[in-house]
Parts: sequence; structure tokens; C-alpha cells
Amino acid sequence: VEGRIVSEIGPGLLVFVGLLETDVESDAHYICKKVLNMRLFPNEKTGEAWDQSVMQRNYEVLLVSQFTLYGILKGNKPDFHVAMPPLKAKPFYTSLVEKFSTAYNANAVKGSSTKSRRDKGASEHITVDKFETINKSPLFDSASHTNCGLIPT
Repeated sequence: VEGRIVSEIGPGLLVFVGLLETDVESDAHYICKKVLNMRLFPNEKTGEAWDQSVMQRNYEVLLVSQFTLYGILKGNKPDFHVAMPPLKAKPFYTSLVEKFSTAYNANAVKGSSTKSRRDKGASEHITVDKFETINKSPLFDSASHTNCGLIPT
């Protein structure tokens, strides 16, 4: 923000978090469990790809609030009406960061918002929704409403 670093991590996951207006605590619990346990990293001992989770590697997690994950492009401008309104989203996002910190390691989990900085290099990512589909889709794709985008760092 204004030339200063707001939050950063070493090796780990950059997680873009989109909140749907109907999301509830059970959705937050699901995303936390899924992100922390997904096997996205290679096993250094065996060389097997997609074998270890962020927790198994003792990596860090940076959660970034990103309402545009629920953007729908109709006509000439994006529509964010299905995204959780800011007054409800802020405390929900804060509780999600706390949930990750409690489930994993408070020192390894950090939060940030997209107001602070957009990572322009983050174009390819894995998305995870409540139906456990994994795809590589662009933002504003109305066919793929997602809860979070993951980028291994």
C-alpha cells in the first residue's frame, strides 16, 4: 500500500478468497480444511508430484480477500451482486483467517485484502468450489463460481 509491503510469505500458498452472499460458517470450515489438506506440492524425498500439503511442508498461507472471484460479466461491465456485501464480508473474512490460524499455525497464516495490492502476475490458478471441482478458469467466468484461487508460491 502506497509503496510499502502490507503482507508477504515465503514458500506456500497465495489464496484468493471470494465470498458468496449466502456463505455460512460451514463453507468457511470446508474451504479451510480443503486448502490446508490439498496435496499440491511434490514430495522432496520420493519425487512424487502432488503428494504433500502446505501443512506437511510447513509452508505459509496468505489469504487475500478477492470479491471479483464472484464477478459475472454480462454486457459491458462486471456484476458482483452475488458476492457477499462488504459490511458482512469483512468480519466473515476475518473469522476465516482466524479459522486457518487455529487449524494450522498462527505464525504461518497471514491475511490481506485486494485493496492493498493486486498481484498482476497471478494469472493461472487452481480454483476450488463447494462442489470440489478443480479447473483453470479466468475471473468473471459466470460458469465457474468459486470460493478460492490457489497459487503455490
